[in-house]
Amino acid sequence: MKPQTVIITLFASFIFIGLLVWGYAKNENNIASVQNSTFTGTKSELIASDILYDFGAISMKDGNVTKEFTVTNPTDKDITISTVLTSCMCTTAFIVGQNGISKGPFSMPGMGHVPPANETIKAGENRIIRVVYDPNAHGPAGVGMIDRFVTLTNTDGGELQLEIKALVKP
Repeated sequence: MKPQTVIITLFASFIFIGLLVWGYAKNENNIASVQNSTFTGTKSELIASDILYDFGAISMKDGNVTKEFTVTNPTDKDITISTVLTSCMCTTAFIVGQNGISKGPFSMPGMGHVPPANETIKAGENRIIRVVYDPNAHGPAGVGMIDRFVTLTNTDGGELQLEIKALVKP
């Protein structure tokens, strides 16, 4: 084998290994970023009777599914929800006010404009958080188990996280 061929082979190998290491490190940072962004604030004083709902098996052909969570302010002071964010573009959330009028849709950051919630829940009051999951949003690749989150953030930084799960079938 010629010395030039050996040098070129070694050089190409080093570049390939370097790209693998760089890609792996970048992927680990993204995973850590997503895991850390799931819950970044302090616990909210708001409470919900249910924070997890499992739809069980749902069919793509049947379309969207909806779960309504009741969120209550058990304190003696008003709490303002400043933002409502979802963990995926396939999930949207709405705040249903005392008057039945809803605000939203709220969705995943980075997927278009997410309006501020600015919803004040007075002491002892509650609100409905309507969560809508679209099993067709990911197309055929979206079949299987899903686990999605809706995070309500108070103006003081407190967070309440609601979760939905499902087994998506064609």
